[in-house]
Amino acid sequence: DKPKTSSAAKSPSKVKTFPKKAPEEHGDHGRPFIKTSSLFRNNPEIPDVLSPAVNQVKEKVFTSNTFEELNLHPHLVRTNLNIVLNVISMTSVQKKTIPVLMSGKDAVVRSQTGSGGIPGLLIDFFLQRSDGPLAVVIVPTRELALQSFQMFQKLLKPFTWIVPGVLMGGEKRKAEKARLRKGINVLISTPGRLVDHIKNTLSIAFSAVRWLILDEADRTLDLGFEKDLTVILNALNATGLARQNVLLSATLTEGLSRLASISMKEPVSIHVSEGSEDTVEACPQAAPQALSDSYAVPERLQQHVVVVPSKLHLVCLAAFILTKCKFEQRQKLIVFISSCEAVEFLLTLFTAVLCVKPSTTSTKHTSTSLNFYRLHGNMRQEERTEVFQEFSVCKTGILLCTDVAARGLDLPQVTWIVQYNPSVSAAEYVHRVGRTARIGAQGSSLLFLTPSETAFVDVLANHNISLSEMKMEDILATLMKDERFKGRGKWDSKRSAAAFEQEVRDRATVLQTDFENYVHANNESLQTAKSALQSFLRAYTTYPSSLKHIFHIRSLHLGHAAKSFGLRDAPQGLGSSITTNPANSKDSKKDFKITKKKKTLTDPKLLNGSYNVNQKCMIIY
Repeated sequence: DKPKTSSAAKSPSKVKTFPKKAPEEHGDHGRPFIKTSSLFRNNPEIPDVLSPAVNQVKEKVFTSNTFEELNLHPHLVRTNLNIVLNVISMTSVQKKTIPVLMSGKDAVVRSQTGSGGIPGLLIDFFLQRSDGPLAVVIVPTRELALQSFQMFQKLLKPFTWIVPGVLMGGEKRKAEKARLRKGINVLISTPGRLVDHIKNTLSIAFSAVRWLILDEADRTLDLGFEKDLTVILNALNATGLARQNVLLSATLTEGLSRLASISMKEPVSIHVSEGSEDTVEACPQAAPQALSDSYAVPERLQQHVVVVPSKLHLVCLAAFILTKCKFEQRQKLIVFISSCEAVEFLLTLFTAVLCVKPSTTSTKHTSTSLNFYRLHGNMRQEERTEVFQEFSVCKTGILLCTDVAARGLDLPQVTWIVQYNPSVSAAEYVHRVGRTARIGAQGSSLLFLTPSETAFVDVLANHNISLSEMKMEDILATLMKDERFKGRGKWDSKRSAAAFEQEVRDRATVLQTDFENYVHANNESLQTAKSALQSFLRAYTTYPSSLKHIFHIRSLHLGHAAKSFGLRDAPQGLGSSITTNPANSKDSKKDFKITKKKKTLTDPKLLNGSYNVNQKCMIIY
């Protein structure tokens, strides 16, 4: 189903039920009485969040240097970079990296997410389409493959003899084979699809490959593609030709160090940060531990955290969305959710409840339509491409997504990143918030935590990430602007602060009741909510052992968690349905290969010396 940008479901207030109490319980909106347990009773105490003082790792994004200072082709600089892409000055990482790339050395380059990389070394005036791939670019997701392909199209527009092409799951293999036969000079692909063609397409050849670019390689390894990378490396090594391999990411992991030690020779380490003078140096077999301890985030990114009891998660997220996209202008949100089922559930629920027209004739607050989109790995490729393109060009909207959108994607003008479900690591947190405040722009992020999860703030602080607290009460106060959720009686702005607080709570309860009415309106919506809850619980069991003291399934109150899915009670037999299989909970179906136990790069062809030591490989973070 395609995401809906306007109300297409009946208002939950129209659900027929039978009142059990006096009519005055209905309030002024004619809502049927439904017994809703209190959102504000029996909740754990919300502790004060004191983010430890840290020395934030800062990276200067832009420099005063221009691309004309480099030995790049003048037509590439003048026409493509300056005119087409409107790029004049180099970023810090580009200034450090491009000369190393042009010298042909191997390198490990780490920079903040969103700082920009220019593949401007591929111009060859003697290249022909029939020569086949000159560069191979490996990316972990289909959306990133499509985005990279579109960027190469812009860069290579004046150089018509250089043909870029993309291979990815969900597309027709026959059409891809035809493009390979005609010739692709810059080949962008996801790992699984490229391995498929290596094994089954005779026309694919790597005899002209000079560069191998591994973009977001840590994510590629996390998704279980190490075996596929081994097949790809072996296919490239079989040609016996020297090449330069490039790997890009904002974070450094043990798996990447292992990959570098196997496939690279004497790489140069490039690291850009303030106060760091020696940023270009020889890189040992294992990457420096210091680089993996601290993560750099955009300097103009404002990071927030809000502590919300489980029962209030749903209404708090809804209130925040209303705050930014209904009562503020030109806000564009990405909301990260832990499972595909939960994304689908929230899309349907919010479209039905939040997008309905106000029942009051008051014109005090002009109603703004809420445009909801969704993106996850269980969608058909045509739908994913359509959503990606629509959200990229829209001025305002809310994208509900899994971590399929966490890496590398450049979605323009995103103002807020909301992590409704916390990331599984500090590195993944950095990649999520990197979807905003890109290339020197301003952006904000909000992390939802329950009272039992507040220690995650200290985990982030250990990586020099500091958060400022946002109060749940301030977010819920937005409901005072929306007359659809008006409580019993008439509200007088001159009343006391205690009365204001009670009115906010009443309105939050009305909103929760609307959610529950919709969920319990029929068996289909009820089963959808139960499936979303189960998928959330399965995802919760997949946190790594190092974070189990913070995110443990036993610390969850199942009844309160059910409330955050519009369920009035926790379904029976819920515990027995929870498994620890990540493939059932993460964004893996039809998209990624995820295994709980990580594989290692132990292919005998790589370890027994068949790798050409004269071949060059570069890593860029």
